[in-house]
Amino acid sequence: MSLQVFLLPDLGEGLVEAELVTWLVGVGDSIRIDQPIAEMETAKSVVEVPSPFEGTVETLHGAEGDTLEVGKPLISVALPGADAPEPSDPVAAAAVSPAASESGNVLIGYGTSSHGGPGRTRPSRHHRTPHVVEPSVASLSAPQVISPLVRKMARDAQLALADIHGSGNGGLILRSDVEAAMAAPTAPAGPSPAPSGRPVVEGAPAAVDPRTGLPVLARTALTGVKKAAAAAFTRSRREIPEATVWVDVDATALMELRAGLKSRNGTAPSILAFVARFATAGLARFPQLNTQLVSEDGVDTQVSFDGINLGFATQTDRGLVVPVLRRAQGRSATELNAAIRELADTVRAGKAGPVELSGGTFTLNNYGVFGVDGSAAIINYPEVAMLGIGRITDKPWVVDGELCVRKMTELTLAFDHRVCDGAVAAGFLRFIADAMENPSGVLAEL
Repeated sequence: MSLQVFLLPDLGEGLVEAELVTWLVGVGDSIRIDQPIAEMETAKSVVEVPSPFEGTVETLHGAEGDTLEVGKPLISVALPGADAPEPSDPVAAAAVSPAASESGNVLIGYGTSSHGGPGRTRPSRHHRTPHVVEPSVASLSAPQVISPLVRKMARDAQLALADIHGSGNGGLILRSDVEAAMAAPTAPAGPSPAPSGRPVVEGAPAAVDPRTGLPVLARTALTGVKKAAAAAFTRSRREIPEATVWVDVDATALMELRAGLKSRNGTAPSILAFVARFATAGLARFPQLNTQLVSEDGVDTQVSFDGINLGFATQTDRGLVVPVLRRAQGRSATELNAAIRELADTVRAGKAGPVELSGGTFTLNNYGVFGVDGSAAIINYPEVAMLGIGRITDKPWVVDGELCVRKMTELTLAFDHRVCDGAVAAGFLRFIADAMENPSGVLAEL
């Protein structure tokens, strides 16, 4: 058979669906084995899907913005040297034995050793040809967008990328193009395709919310990372009887230590990296907080781990995600700082996969970067505790009986009361606070 259909594979940890963010190829393009063909957003991250076939793109089974099910057709490819593609049921075609031009692996992160040629595997976005969703449905022009921020701006403004004129090289859509489209007057009433593929009638009377009586501006379905986060938050609140303890901390000594290191070396670990170092040491002393509670056959069991997989909440264009630094125990503040920065950059670039975004045993949440002092954090299920760090700011504080201005912050620990009592939680939190107030002494002992 001359036509092969690639079914969307499981992109990690049994996920059943993914949102099609961007096509990286168009109908008529020649593609190589393991060449990225699409960017898909799962509940974990945005990942590139490589082609298991070499040949010519015949059909793209979906439009950007669609949610596709695992196991359903993603792309049809005419194999090289074959006659014109024969009409075939996509699933039946995909079930045919692979040809010699097929990759030995179709899962993300496990491509073959060769990419079929030197250089970048991603095709130039400046030479993409029009593609079709299905031969019998419609033809679309693939919008050229590189920046996730630009794509998010368009989505938030409910603008179809295909309707935006790109002023960049080769028609590339820039931020200024989206801003111009947002400022443009509303087009005359008439049906136009929404990003989801559902028709929207512009200029029609807005729907009225029955509860508030107010016009509805938009209805946006939660997908990908946001959908997964909502489910995790709900489950955490439903299943974990959490309690919270907090303490004010004089971080003046830690700030002075960091400033001294920076003046001598030109660089120094971040406050988050220092707290991460103290947290891993504290978890060694209070291991109950580095566990997981599971229920098997009606029996609740507390599972302890030989090691610490440290998660840290990170804000991205796609929302809040928690990358995980595996086996963080025993690393110095400097080592943790480098690893945290590298992982955060990977996540913000949308390149982190399921391995980087799962498997945590304890989470840090530095909400102080948003200018707030404290938070009633939601534990990152199925973990049993989360440590929050507020902003560091000048406040009056009593030192040796004298009122003075110090660098103060607030630490908050949310914990699962089923796995430990308040004494354990308070002991761990006090250990972190003491370490921040006397960092030189604590670091010398670690």
